[in-house]
Amino acid sequence: MRIEIWADVVCPWAYIGKRRVEAAAELLGGGVEVVWRPYRIDPSAPAVAEPLEEALREPVADGALQACSPGLGHEENRVRIAEIARAEGLGPRWGAAWRVDSGPAHRLLALAHRHRGAQVQNAVAEAVMRAHFTEERDIGDRAVLGRIAEQAGFPEGPGLLDAGGGEREVRELLLYGKARGVATSPTLVVGGRSLEGAQPAEAIAGFLRGGTGPAPLPPEVERFRLAEALLDRRDPLGALEMLAPMLPEHGGDRGVRLLAARCRFASAQLDRAEQELRSLVAEDPGDSYARLLLGRTLYRQSRDAEAAPHLRMAAAMTPDYA
Repeated sequence: MRIEIWADVVCPWAYIGKRRVEAAAELLGGGVEVVWRPYRIDPSAPAVAEPLEEALREPVADGALQACSPGLGHEENRVRIAEIARAEGLGPRWGAAWRVDSGPAHRLLALAHRHRGAQVQNAVAEAVMRAHFTEERDIGDRAVLGRIAEQAGFPEGPGLLDAGGGEREVRELLLYGKARGVATSPTLVVGGRSLEGAQPAEAIAGFLRGGTGPAPLPPEVERFRLAEALLDRRDPLGALEMLAPMLPEHGGDRGVRLLAARCRFASAQLDRAEQELRSLVAEDPGDSYARLLLGRTLYRQSRDAEAAPHLRMAAAMTPDYA
């Protein structure tokens, strides 16, 4: 069974969750493959690490890092997590020393999975979180990440990281997570089902016993639906990025073209939206939604006289559009 852990390596609950997933796998007798996927709790963290205690004096940074444990003050949260971490066998020393950009670490994890598979990726994840939470090391430092990669059995990792590897992959995975509704670290995903938070091992085992859910969709159908989900979440540029790999093969599909036009309308790329919508309306004058969107696109460009007939016709065909 394959389980995806969507998590940020600077979130303490991700490390605690890792231990609990391992305990759950033992309860099930093994046979669980873990794949790490990126999530960001502090995307505004600086490229150069800063002492965590200083960073927590800033409301923005404190709020970002408290996202894993809402409702608790910093000191309460730190004490609670330290106690739980010790109970899970993490320590004896516990506590991050640095506020750090986790982007490079996520790239390293994505590269490890692509080049070496889930087992090596899991070893890299363990080493990264151990370095951050128990060894007080700066995991934004390329030299630190390089040593971690080599010791975890991924010697080519430092070179790939220095060459910019993993950037596009991590960006797309973050979009995948957003489209799927991943909103906390960690979130466990098996097939189409998810479990939020670092739940106790018994709860995770029960979740895993629930199976993998419905059969996976064809890749192009899944990508299309994820793009729709991103647009629904008011991320039209992310939706366009999700659609982009489909365009060479499926760019002539009417549904893909209409979704791309909707994304361009929502992101104020009005000239390109108009061009596509005019083509769609010309091909099918009875498509009331395409005509409605064309009218709205023209209206947003202050071309009211051109917009009016399209809006009237759309309303005549579909009264709900009136």
